[in-house]
Amino acid sequence: MLLAALGSAAAGLVALLFLQRLLRPFFWDDVRYYRRLRTAGRAIRSRMKTGVITFVDRFVEQARRSPDKPFIIHEGQVLTYRGADERSNRVAQTLRSRSGLSRGDTAALLMSNEPDVVCVWFGLCKLGCQVAFFNSNTRARALLHCLRSCGARALVVGADLVHLLEEVLLSPQEDRMELWVVDTSTSLKGVNALLEKLDSVSVEPLPMHESSSVNILSNFLFIFTSGTTGLPKAARISHLKGVMSMCFLRMCGATENDRVYITLPLYHMSASLLGIGGCIELGATCILKKKFSASQFWKDCEKYNVTVFQYIGELCRYLVSQPEQVPKESSHSVRLAVGSGLRPDVWRDFKKRFKKIQICESYGLTEVNIGFLNYTGKIGPIGRASYFNKLSVPFELLKYNPLTYEPIRTDSGRCVKVSKGETGILIAPVSAANPFLGYAGNTSMSEKKLLRDVFQEGDLYFNTGDLMLQDHQDFLYFRDRIGDTFRWKGENVATTEVSEVLGSVDFLQDVNVYGVTIPGYEGRAGMAAIVLRSDQMLDGKKLYSQLEQHLPAYSWPWFLRVQTSLRMTETFRQQKMKLVEEGFCPTVVRDPLYFLDATEKDYVPLTKTMYDRIVSGKIRL
Repeated sequence: MLLAALGSAAAGLVALLFLQRLLRPFFWDDVRYYRRLRTAGRAIRSRMKTGVITFVDRFVEQARRSPDKPFIIHEGQVLTYRGADERSNRVAQTLRSRSGLSRGDTAALLMSNEPDVVCVWFGLCKLGCQVAFFNSNTRARALLHCLRSCGARALVVGADLVHLLEEVLLSPQEDRMELWVVDTSTSLKGVNALLEKLDSVSVEPLPMHESSSVNILSNFLFIFTSGTTGLPKAARISHLKGVMSMCFLRMCGATENDRVYITLPLYHMSASLLGIGGCIELGATCILKKKFSASQFWKDCEKYNVTVFQYIGELCRYLVSQPEQVPKESSHSVRLAVGSGLRPDVWRDFKKRFKKIQICESYGLTEVNIGFLNYTGKIGPIGRASYFNKLSVPFELLKYNPLTYEPIRTDSGRCVKVSKGETGILIAPVSAANPFLGYAGNTSMSEKKLLRDVFQEGDLYFNTGDLMLQDHQDFLYFRDRIGDTFRWKGENVATTEVSEVLGSVDFLQDVNVYGVTIPGYEGRAGMAAIVLRSDQMLDGKKLYSQLEQHLPAYSWPWFLRVQTSLRMTETFRQQKMKLVEEGFCPTVVRDPLYFLDATEKDYVPLTKTMYDRIVSGKIRL
């Protein structure tokens, strides 16, 4: 009788497991991931009780724990955890004695990828400064705008970008600030050479560095994002977000024994907070590359024994598009690729070609703590929205007006959630665990990102501006980004900034910039509908020169559409949707079309033959 009872119980358990696999196939994946989240949270809280509160506190702790372990390897240079700690102490000592910077001030950092980015960053933090990361592609007016918006008291520039200081040196007297170049000397008047003074100061930490006095919700960094204002916005990053970001690599499955290859620019949150921060959290080693190279990628992976690399979608597409490199593609030790923006077709091609590499796709925002991770390996989704995950990362998807992209509200003024399988605007509640500190110097834009009285009176949500879909298995899919931006070459492009640069060309009367899709490419390529001034002709070479002087290459319009007038709404806003839908096909668009010929530095007429070569991949953008 006992055996019969045991048999029945076993049969029932098998049937239960079968139903679970059939109806909830990812249940145990969700449970394991939720447990990792909880464990990470407990570890952070436990460290805070001992005084390890901030991002830099965690780095100092790891430097004491594993002082001789390689922290950053860059072009043959090896910087240990102790070496980086001591060098950042020297930076702090130098700036304390030779600059006017003090605790609470903001210092801007404009550098290409190199170990001293991290050392200067941490040195400024040890001095008690807030650090503003500047895009190394920033030019002219945008650079001055960034400096003013974050209230920078000092600007530290890498030796290879020192030419960008000319704009600052020529600016009005009230915009003057301390200028430093990370070099042993400089001939520029009014600019200090940081490395010249480093060897003469102590490697000891500053006595005034008291991490226990830091408010975890206070500002840690400024990271600039593109937006509808046309110029970059300085998003405030809290210490809490910095610390939470450090858990990313661990959540993806990386360990302290991994060697993480970072080719993304450190002024992006992905590389700095998730990448460098992830290595620090684990005590792992970072292989830092100045700039991504598809032809050199696998050679570097083999040379440096890389086991994990960070990507954006474009990076993986470049690797898939490269001629097969035998045996480099198979002799490396890479087991894990982590990142975001990987298109499903590229994902499939990547998985087919590089079989032994696991992909861990994710989604995150600079401004707030919301983020998702696809830990199942299923191709396509950016993450999961299971019951367990929503306990840690609450969010909602709202119905929206397809013309205005504004959330739809009922007669009572409340927003409406979408059903599963329906695309909606992603929003997240603003709370102590998910603060939104806003954009520096831009109160109106900060307010525009907030939704009030969403489901009940008094509630407050952050509007991500991203369109998402949750399917019936609770997978989340990224659908589009709304607003006057488009993403190209892994960068967000503000259409109004491009429009303003084009609008200053004397033969153009009106400009409308937008993004268009091209088969085989991630994101959208820039395109501009333009209206020529009366009795003026299009001068492609002059237009190219204007773009080259004032904008980074990824934001240049690849296509021009010459119109007699621009389409406007009844509220005098430029209409983009129809232009986006029509794209750049000569058989669809009856207006004259032009294509950017980079070799000739000119815009040339776009023919049907040229169009076919572009969409087939024979002409590469």
